[in-house]
Amino acid sequence: METLYERALKVIPPVGMARYTKLGVVKGIGSYIYTDDGRKILDFVMGIGANNVGHNHPLVVEAAGKQMENLIHGGHNVVYYESYVALAEKLTEAVGDSMIYFSNSGSEANDGAIKLAKCATERPAIISFMGAFHGRTMGAMALTASNSAYRKHYEGMIPSIYFAHYPDLYHSVVPVADGKCPDFYMDQFKTIFDTIVDPYSVAGIIMEPEQGEGGYIVPPKEFVQFMRDLCDTYGIMLIFDEVQCGNGRTGKLYCQEHFGVKPDIFSTAKGIGAGFPLSAVFGKKDVMEKWLPGAHGGTFGGNPVACAAGLASLQILLGGAIDNAAAMGQYFKGQLEELQKKYPVIGDVRGLGLMLAIELVKDNKVPDTALTSRIIEIALEKGLLLINCGTYHNAIRFIPPCTVCKEEIDEAMTILDSAFSECLS
Repeated sequence: METLYERALKVIPPVGMARYTKLGVVKGIGSYIYTDDGRKILDFVMGIGANNVGHNHPLVVEAAGKQMENLIHGGHNVVYYESYVALAEKLTEAVGDSMIYFSNSGSEANDGAIKLAKCATERPAIISFMGAFHGRTMGAMALTASNSAYRKHYEGMIPSIYFAHYPDLYHSVVPVADGKCPDFYMDQFKTIFDTIVDPYSVAGIIMEPEQGEGGYIVPPKEFVQFMRDLCDTYGIMLIFDEVQCGNGRTGKLYCQEHFGVKPDIFSTAKGIGAGFPLSAVFGKKDVMEKWLPGAHGGTFGGNPVACAAGLASLQILLGGAIDNAAAMGQYFKGQLEELQKKYPVIGDVRGLGLMLAIELVKDNKVPDTALTSRIIEIALEKGLLLINCGTYHNAIRFIPPCTVCKEEIDEAMTILDSAFSECLS
């Protein structure tokens, strides 16, 4: 009998086959997936962070099922329905001083965020960061600088996009003293404004408060706070991309809470819908009210079933899963740091909550892509699903559900330790 992978080869184009594994999955429950060849695998990828409350959480399944009995699609540009309005109410209450627009994917949300910034300021330019991944639509891809492969064949993109250095202190472009953020990362904006784009032509600066695809890099708090002050000085919209780091992932409802900084606009997706296609653009009320009718839209955004799942997911997160993510993230990170002591090829352990990564390097921090791939391959053979991140694909990212337990983390660590031992012996 043909596997799902073999069947897909005949009907899915090569771009659709650029996947991390050849696994065929028939079921998911909690932290585990079950394959078409009878394997049970601990899933620390969770649909690249979309299943923040685990696979098929009973409350999510119940909520989605009930909604399907009443209304599957209505069109949020046409009618209003309970799950859509209720989710907007609960999320804006949790965030404070905000309004929300729902769409389908992270890319769409980021497109919406930059459209909102341009509309609200009537300015043309956007500044993004090196290492950023904001999506694959033409707008979001123009903001992306984590890997040139994403942009290949699609130049030129939308105009007036500029890039700054993100403060990756492990690979800092200037020396780092006492772990403090070098002045270079703040001073670069004066250079950008003096030589490339006038600050009063900049509609928004978009950044991930923890970079995702770029390597799970956490910026210094003082840098994020500087960005808020910089944007206030010039009337620029500060935009956070919380597509991957939002919805409980980092041990807070939204990652921005770690820094004490509120953006003018932020996007989110992945975990907001508990696996259903759903994303959102949040904005301060006075900003969102400048987004006039017809300035943005979409047929499937805010789908009734996805919003019902989102309500159940939010209930689970606020009911204890976020606190669990913070506690289990601290425990997991400590275990990874112990692993680093045992295997010096682990150059860095980083991340917030349950958005963690280890970077594998050779001497002088040279990326060890081959070792990273081999560790991931062996871990899967032993029953643990992982994927990489970073420009050179030499970081292993860990994205367990916010509902993960200590025993499951210990299981993952045992497999990971065994994989390193096998590779390095």
